[in-house]
Amino acid sequence: MPNSDPFSNLKKHQKEMWASFTPTAMFTTPVAGHLVKFASIVSGEHVLDVGTGTGVVAITAARTGARVTGLDLTPELLAVARENARIGQTESIVWTEGDAENLPYPDASFHVVVSQFGHMFAPRPEVAVSEMRRVLKPGGRIAFATWPPEHFVGKLFAFIGRNSPPSPSGAAPPPQWGNPAIIAERLAASFEAPFFARGTMKVPALTIQHFRTFMEKSVGPMQKLVEHLASDPEKLAAIRTEFEALTQSYYADNVVHQDYILTLAQAR
Repeated sequence: MPNSDPFSNLKKHQKEMWASFTPTAMFTTPVAGHLVKFASIVSGEHVLDVGTGTGVVAITAARTGARVTGLDLTPELLAVARENARIGQTESIVWTEGDAENLPYPDASFHVVVSQFGHMFAPRPEVAVSEMRRVLKPGGRIAFATWPPEHFVGKLFAFIGRNSPPSPSGAAPPPQWGNPAIIAERLAASFEAPFFARGTMKVPALTIQHFRTFMEKSVGPMQKLVEHLASDPEKLAAIRTEFEALTQSYYADNVVHQDYILTLAQAR
């Protein structure tokens, strides 16, 4: 039977692109603590972590006593998540390879659905929201971390987009998930008015050049951009200079400061 998903090629690309993400996950670990606390996850709740990656949110939630399931497109990241769970003695977590737009769970399975910089890459926000709402129990809640477009990571995605082949027609830009007005609009039909909080993820870097080199090796979109320009050294050098200039205003005291937004909403 043919695949009816019009974004199947994009998702295959994403699945491969994020396989190198593991080194970056260390820096998202404090954000995971903030998100789990913000979501008020407690012992006994059934929790789904969408786009779990290496499992930092899922494991943090499991340490509260919650019953946790983690889902991700990329099997290489799930392998790391399983090892992290083994080390952290949270081996009761159920890990699933799957898609935020087609969650492989029955209706009303979870008290909480969380996502840390994960569901925002689903190309159709309305489908992802519908699926996350579908698997929530009555009165359940959704909580997620995303990147505001006006801060560093949002600007980084815009920079990558300007210098990369265009995304498939109809795919929503991930940084839109960092705009509170757009978030509220996307959730309005299925959730009560959302609450917001903010925080800053801090990435140590000896120099901006060290940070750029790290990003090129471990953050999929940057990695793919460098690969795309490998045959044009002059253009690649210009892009690297532009990236370093973009980073400059967010770099202080050997740290790159990356602001994020948290959203919490209760299902209607």
